[in-house]
Amino acid sequence: MVARTWYARTTPQSIELYRKHYVEKNLPKLRAVKGFIGAQLSTRVVDQDIEIFVVTFWKSLASIDAFASPDRETAVVPPDMAPLLVSYDSKVRHFEIAVDTFAAANS
Repeated sequence: MVARTWYARTTPQSIELYRKHYVEKNLPKLRAVKGFIGAQLSTRVVDQDIEIFVVTFWKSLASIDAFASPDRETAVVPPDMAPLLVSYDSKVRHFEIAVDTFAAANS
């Protein structure tokens, strides 16, 4: 399993719009990609902004390529989401999952 991680910042006024868009628009698109396992969207207050940390979980790098082609390292930020963000990483990071306690806890 591979984790794909990404950071962004938004305002307190925009976080709920971002969350709603992520749940209603992004997640259905992700779920349609073969090899997508799941996602987590976490937030925290940093100074006057809200930091967003997104982790998506995939069966393999090949399944990520099906989503993020042609460059798996480039963040996929839909044009209608970008205006909600103060800043965001243009690149993502991928990590092979070495230990996974969620799978055991949910079975």
